[in-house]
Amino acid sequence: MHIDAVPNRSSRPTYLLRESYRLGKKVRKRTLANLSALSDEQIEAMRAVLAGVAMRPVEELFAVVRSRAHGHVQAVRVAMQRLGFEGLIAARASPERERVCAMVAARVLSPHTKLATTRWWHTTTLAEEYGVESADEDALYSAMDWLLEHQGTIERKLAARHLKEGALALYDLSLSYFEGTQCPLARIGHSRDGKKNKLQVNYGLLTARNGCPVAISVYEGNTADASTLMPQVKKLREEFHLAHVVMVGDRGMISQKAIAELREIEGLGWITALKSGQIRSLIEGEALQLGLFDERSLFELSHPDYPGERLIACRNPELARLRAHKRGSLLEATRKELEKVQTSVAAGRVKGKDKIGVRVGRIANKYKVAKHFELTIEDQRLDFKILEEKVAAEAALDGVYVIRTNVAKKQMNAADTMRNYKGLCEVERAFRTLKTIDLKIRPIHHHLEKRMRAHIFLCMLAYYVEWHMREAWRELLFADEDLEAKQHRDPVAPAKRSEAALQKVLTHTLPDGTPAHNFRTLLEELGTIVRNTCVTRSAKTPTPAFPMVTTANATQQRALQLLQRITV
Repeated sequence: MHIDAVPNRSSRPTYLLRESYRLGKKVRKRTLANLSALSDEQIEAMRAVLAGVAMRPVEELFAVVRSRAHGHVQAVRVAMQRLGFEGLIAARASPERERVCAMVAARVLSPHTKLATTRWWHTTTLAEEYGVESADEDALYSAMDWLLEHQGTIERKLAARHLKEGALALYDLSLSYFEGTQCPLARIGHSRDGKKNKLQVNYGLLTARNGCPVAISVYEGNTADASTLMPQVKKLREEFHLAHVVMVGDRGMISQKAIAELREIEGLGWITALKSGQIRSLIEGEALQLGLFDERSLFELSHPDYPGERLIACRNPELARLRAHKRGSLLEATRKELEKVQTSVAAGRVKGKDKIGVRVGRIANKYKVAKHFELTIEDQRLDFKILEEKVAAEAALDGVYVIRTNVAKKQMNAADTMRNYKGLCEVERAFRTLKTIDLKIRPIHHHLEKRMRAHIFLCMLAYYVEWHMREAWRELLFADEDLEAKQHRDPVAPAKRSEAALQKVLTHTLPDGTPAHNFRTLLEELGTIVRNTCVTRSAKTPTPAFPMVTTANATQQRALQLLQRITV
């Protein structure tokens, strides 16, 4: 017996079970059954049986004794190999280097405490891939101490890769709150995270122009932004050996006092912005005429108060509308709350200057626009009015900002200077990634100063790997792929996505119809690639276990291929 396939012009072939017989000297065929209703797999199985192949259920031949997620580990490992990450950490192999690489990979994939990490990574192939199956929590702490000793060397290698002579260096400061009371660096300070009266530590991140991290420094939690700038300048000059570099920092970071020190350093450029009071002084002195914004959104000026500097004035109409709307909403909300207090005072429910002042103070702290109100508080009376002139004076500055720099015009024109200052958003993006869902630098549980410093440096290294993975995966993520347009768009206008990126956001799909991803969901997609450990059931003598890895789908294959493009 055999199976014949009879071709059909526009449909699946007809499959017939036939047997051959002789009629005289001729060989004839007779059809025993029509198998067309069976699947291709069933037909192939019948062919194997007819050919004499012994067929048994696969469960009787093989057993899967262990399954571990592998694809996302493979992706991070490929990225780290392309980055030469092991050589970046240390030139020679050592147990500490392997543990550091494993901790960095684990931080990218699933950030946990060190104890939880040693338990989690055995559910994946990470421990096996990095050779840390026997590493416990104490071994990881020891590796962190080793890493901190090598931080300077690693940062110099990163700087050599990503910062060249004359390059831009972006710098900003952030913080993370601390769990506990015993760390020498933990202090009560101004919390950007909204964690009032919570101990915190500050850390300053130094990146290249594109946001790629280069170095990180840790400070006490009550350290002022501006006081951390000069140590970064010293690092650039003395440790990274950069004679010519341009520092970019916000108006709180590169202060007037810091600029006085920076002027004394030859070859150092800087870009920052004026504070609102300084801008108001320029307007009142008619050095900055707002009427010029009717014709253009950006122009350059100079002023004797800023010798040797270029001032670049900009006005963003969209930002002006947003600020005006917000101010109006806050003023209206404050007015309504004050009217409620006023009614209570008039009815005698609230008496005395102190009590009335406390109620008014709560409102002022809530909406932060008390400066626009004139308040009259007596024992049995509360009056208020909005200071329209002050509101109008502030509104005149809506959307107006002034960039200041000592970089010569022939080296950097006004539009490029504005774009470079806006590059600080790359540092803010890094802080969001470090602090929130991706790398979870906070809350910090380490109590020893050196462990806290090592933890923050470890998170920066994890962001270094993730940054390169994100860049390689742009076409699969919701990210904008048109990077060239960013270099030439209007530097003052609000940033806009390309049409292709907007289409991905609106449809949640890529041009080929497959789902678009964010970084985390793409890692989860890769995590469905599993490495199974199998054994043979039917063997009379025990045989070694062997691995079988899930076949990658098209999206997974593309993601792994794109990582091969990473270069340093």
